[in-house]
Amino acid sequence: MSTLVDGIGLLVTNTDEGELADAWLVFDGEHVVALGTGRAPQADERIDAAGRCLIPGFVDSHTHLVFAGDRSAEFAARMAGAPYAAGGINVTISATRGASDSALSSAAAARRAECHQAGVTTVEIKSGYGGTVDDEARLLRIARGLTEETTFLGAHVVPPEYEGRADDYVELVCGEMLDAAAPHARWIDAFCEQGAFDADQCRAVLEAGRSAGLGMRLHANQLGFGPGVQLAVELGCASADHCTYLSDADVEALAGGSTMATFLPATDFSTRQPYPDARRVIDAGATVALATNCNPGSSYTTSMSFVIALAVREMKMTATEAVTAATLGGARALQRSDVGWLGPGSRADLVVLDAPSYSYLVYRPGVPLVSECFVGGRPSANTPMR
Repeated sequence: MSTLVDGIGLLVTNTDEGELADAWLVFDGEHVVALGTGRAPQADERIDAAGRCLIPGFVDSHTHLVFAGDRSAEFAARMAGAPYAAGGINVTISATRGASDSALSSAAAARRAECHQAGVTTVEIKSGYGGTVDDEARLLRIARGLTEETTFLGAHVVPPEYEGRADDYVELVCGEMLDAAAPHARWIDAFCEQGAFDADQCRAVLEAGRSAGLGMRLHANQLGFGPGVQLAVELGCASADHCTYLSDADVEALAGGSTMATFLPATDFSTRQPYPDARRVIDAGATVALATNCNPGSSYTTSMSFVIALAVREMKMTATEAVTAATLGGARALQRSDVGWLGPGSRADLVVLDAPSYSYLVYRPGVPLVSECFVGGRPSANTPMR
């Protein structure tokens, strides 16, 4: 059944069409079939956008939605001045190991529904809160029920039973754990950071994943300057995520390679880290993405609108750049060509904002502006049209 959305005050395409005023769009089934201005064609069904802005659905290329437990006390302590440390991940590992499959599935599905409410139509979900062969595999099975963009993150932190034996744990990750996880994952990731894994350990994990047919991603340069970004570029990772601390050589590597710089400013907000200078990276010629990094310890939000507002206010991005990074940028970070843009052949993943322009995402921070969210041409039950 074809559906016409007309009365669009501003249509953002992320293509050569640019931004269209007083526009219309038609989708049939899961895909967009036409868009334009002027007289709209006939369709089986009509939706009046009533002057609202329509944008591609947000593509959140970095989340950790499958977990159990709560770390609000840790957050409160950090707001009072305590530093963030990667070792807090083990608190979530303990809670997640003790949770049933049904409890994890229910909680993750609720977070996924919250993503829809926030206008996120494509989401990547990592494992990483298991730390055992069976637990990492089950987290990925649960994630696969919510998205096709699943990432094996066995190398998230060294679990307690391997304390002082990080290399032994990496051997497990590269062997038996990878064998169990690979059938449920599209990507492999590692946390290249002091307190987590060093460059050699991350290289071993990523190369093992690549040999198993998985695409590569990397947590890099979150807590300080380090080798992560340049390792990601060297190996051809799809993205280097965080990029909070970047040297001139890091920026040059990102600009000269194919690896996306994915910024996670809600994490920097939550951990009191400095915000990265996205302007510096963009002006150097690198391509960037924005993602939420939704997780219980360092960024417990599914709001891409909040991320966009932070990027504009704190990272020297324009509203146009930030919205593009949260849509087309996220799609490129996931190496997806069907989402993040709107035009004939794209997936009908789109968001109607209760505003005349996407600049309102920054202009009215904290206000829920997603009026409707369509995923593959189907309206989300979580965002009824107002």
